[in-house]
Amino acid sequence: MLAFIGTLIVGLIVGLIARAIKPGDDSMGWIMTIVLGILGSLVAGYIGRFFGWYQPGQPAGWIASVVGAIILLFLWGMIRKRS
Repeated sequence: MLAFIGTLIVGLIVGLIARAIKPGDDSMGWIMTIVLGILGSLVAGYIGRFFGWYQPGQPAGWIASVVGAIILLFLWGMIRKRS
């Protein structure tokens, strides 16, 4: 249970950082921000570890998580414009 809460907190932080860095209006609620951060962290974590760029717990993982979340923000924006 504690790990789940930690994941939500990290997801929120990563999502907020990504939304602050990416220019433009990203009107979404807290839930979507958390989901965005968690998904960005997961995708960046798996890719980074697969290629051997970093190990879990290294600062590069945080940076990659934010980059992953920014990429997801751009994709989310493109999907929303189509609908």
